[in-house]
Amino acid sequence: MAILITEETRVVVQGLSGRIGQFHAQEMIEYGTRVVAGVTPGKGGTTVLNRPVFNTVRDAVEATGADLSLLIVPPPQAADAMMEAADAGIRTAVCVTDGIPAQDMMRVKRFLRRYPRDRKMRLIGPNCAGIISPGKGFAGIMPPHIYTPGRVGIIGRSGTLGYEAASQMSALGIGISSSIGIGGDPINGSSFKDILDLFEADPETDAVMMIGEIGGPQEAEAAAFVRDHMTKPVAAYIAGLAAPKGRQMGHAGAIISAFGESAQEKVDLLSSVGITVAPHPSAMGATVAAVLGHKAAA
Repeated sequence: MAILITEETRVVVQGLSGRIGQFHAQEMIEYGTRVVAGVTPGKGGTTVLNRPVFNTVRDAVEATGADLSLLIVPPPQAADAMMEAADAGIRTAVCVTDGIPAQDMMRVKRFLRRYPRDRKMRLIGPNCAGIISPGKGFAGIMPPHIYTPGRVGIIGRSGTLGYEAASQMSALGIGISSSIGIGGDPINGSSFKDILDLFEADPETDAVMMIGEIGGPQEAEAAAFVRDHMTKPVAAYIAGLAAPKGRQMGHAGAIISAFGESAQEKVDLLSSVGITVAPHPSAMGATVAAVLGHKAAA
């Protein structure tokens, strides 16, 4: 079992005909991901990377059985592309696009609520690195070679810190079951809590590394979920300990606007529910190793 993507997952790339779409799709294909089609309006009937291109996601799904969509679509069209994927029956959509207006994401969230649970699309992102199950497949823009197969899950708002955590763990001989980048925007499709729930149910994951940052309530919600529902150990790192209140740092969602949103407040909250928090980014791998060591000792 893997989180969200397996060897059998059929991937359609929305935006495959563009230069950036082709670059990342080529990496996915070389890794072994089953990229079955592309979607670019007006380009239907052509081929890119020996994959058929369709005008609509529905046409691609009907022709290829695609069940996951990677969206590499410009910000003005991204919301419509996400809703099109949901309407076509895609089960998981990964949107890497940065700069999508918050109002557009509010419209997408309202649209997704109209579907019953058994037909609802899971949205990862936007503004995320994507998803990977090492040795099985990936959909996104991450460098896949830094991920080695193993039994630790990663969830992160920051793509680059997710890469760093995977690299540190690999150097220590610790592999990854799946890594999910949920994105740094204030309004995203899936939260820490949503993905923690998946990792808790995954028999191939023994522990989880959660990478958060200043701004927003997601880490607090994750802490409550870990306290009440997680049986697996969780480590964490929170970026932004030196960030001043009221100033935007990095991601659009990384701004302290209320109590509980600063890095130190989040560190304190996570620690209070038994989550082991790395003191600085270079200690993420060592923190996970310590958590695994404690688990083995127990």
